[in-house]
Amino acid sequence: MKLIPLGEYVVVRRLPTEERTVGGIVLPDTVQEKPQQGRVVAVGDGRWLATGTRAAPQVAEGDRVIFSPYSAREIRLGDEDVLILRESEILAVVE
Repeated sequence: MKLIPLGEYVVVRRLPTEERTVGGIVLPDTVQEKPQQGRVVAVGDGRWLATGTRAAPQVAEGDRVIFSPYSAREIRLGDEDVLILRESEILAVVE
């Protein structure tokens, strides 16, 4: 199943978290924070401007991004969880 976002929305897959601390302690899932980094899976057409034209998206498929922790909506797609968020909720692109 393919997910195609509309307008200024972006689909992001969370990157896996590190399960050990620097000291080597293994953290259970209940204690770990959800990662705020992900990989862009799909990008919409861009947002509408006041002039009636679309702004080109600033992110592309495959970009590694940092996003606000509570801004994304998590959905289940097949057997994996993905996030749908507005492009404006992406804080930075990691190069």
